[in-house]
Amino acid sequence: MKRIYPTIALLLLITSVLYAEEKENHIRLTLKEAILLAQIQSVDAAVALNELKTSYWEYRTHQADQLPEINFTGTIPSYNNSYSPYQESDGSYTYVQNNYMGLNGRISINQYIALTGGTVSFNTSLDFTRQLGKGAYNEYMSIPFGITLEQPVFGVNHHKWKRRIEPVRYKEAKAAYIESVERVTLSAIASFFNLLQAKEKLSIATQNLENAVKLHDIAVAKRKIGYISENELMQLELSALQAKGIVTEAQSNLNAYMFQLRSFLGLSEQDLIDPLLPESVPFLRMVYHDVLEKAQENNSLAQNILRSQLEADYAVASAKGNRRSINLQVSVGYTGKDMVLENAYNHIKGNQIVKVEVSVPILDWGKRKGKVKVAESNREVILSRTKQEQMNFNQNIFLLVENFNNQAGQLEIAGQADVIAEKRYKTSIETFMIGKISILDLNDAQESKDDAKLKHIQELYKYWTYFYNIRSVTLYDFITKTDLEADFEKIVRQ
Repeated sequence: MKRIYPTIALLLLITSVLYAEEKENHIRLTLKEAILLAQIQSVDAAVALNELKTSYWEYRTHQADQLPEINFTGTIPSYNNSYSPYQESDGSYTYVQNNYMGLNGRISINQYIALTGGTVSFNTSLDFTRQLGKGAYNEYMSIPFGITLEQPVFGVNHHKWKRRIEPVRYKEAKAAYIESVERVTLSAIASFFNLLQAKEKLSIATQNLENAVKLHDIAVAKRKIGYISENELMQLELSALQAKGIVTEAQSNLNAYMFQLRSFLGLSEQDLIDPLLPESVPFLRMVYHDVLEKAQENNSLAQNILRSQLEADYAVASAKGNRRSINLQVSVGYTGKDMVLENAYNHIKGNQIVKVEVSVPILDWGKRKGKVKVAESNREVILSRTKQEQMNFNQNIFLLVENFNNQAGQLEIAGQADVIAEKRYKTSIETFMIGKISILDLNDAQESKDDAKLKHIQELYKYWTYFYNIRSVTLYDFITKTDLEADFEKIVRQ
């Protein structure tokens, strides 16, 4: 199975790469490494894991409810030396002394009946009483074997409904966990590109400052020989001062985004992250119907809709079943008593109890019927709501697919514009130095170069955001063409 939760070996490998420059505490971080670290160390990932553990143990509890349960109950020992009222045959009361010691133990095996919703119990027990005082004696009572059946008649089978609902709930929780990990991925991408863009802005600002100083020095020399005017010299001097202010601001923004990404990835404040620009992207073109099919197959929304519908049906069935109550209880077994332990098991007799409890409302002013109508109305509301949620879900997927497919073209255009703007700026500097263009033309080339560089990073960020958004709703990797899966048993036991 392809695990989105990385192995310890992979973590150690990544960590060794990240801390290669340990003396400088400098981390060169790729986008993929940032994503893996976020999935391992971020607080959001820990929250998602704990939510999965809660759902896992709830489901394990449900599974345990379907299995036989063995219990032991007993009193070891009890002692009673007290007086209690006793009614004589003539109706008068007197007080009699209780003075005895007792022991008792009972072992029972209880099992739910899946087909009918009843409960069957097998039990065996032994009671011992020693009468104290004058004429003390022992007495034993045994139930070597007994079986008890409790069965609701015409009522709702709660265990049947739980067996239908709980697996869907757990499947929904597993899908929701993977979606949560993908949301962690999206947060990591956003923080990574924020830092990457801040780094690029600082690089641009630093380069522009160097160029501004260099051009100012050249302009000073040209002014001495009358090649440029005093106004152009002052413009270049002002540009150099403005460039210094931009560098200071860019450095401050870089530090802020550095702190944000470090905190999200769980890194130390002494670590200096150097985000690396992703050099290539996979060439993909999504097909809406394929994406929708994967989303309906894997996304937690599909399980949530199914669970909501099942719970609404369960509520209606419960309301109808509660209109009357008939419970059958049957106990069959053997019992024996004697002053000698062995004889309490040898001289046994039959022990049978049959009881039918009936509760039928004669006049309730339509209360139970009203509860049925409320449950049915709630079911209709849920069906309408889930239908609308499904329509909105399909629409969002359509927009995601359209945006992703369009973004590939936008990214290619931005990359080409970045290369052209960089070449134009270099040419403009050379042309300005020989006096063929004005300072205004040079500034325009510089702004175009800066904008094109940042635009390229922004388009790259949008590309990966759309891609991982589609992954998060489909739980499918369209690069490797595999479902996103996890070893949930291993994850919850970490």
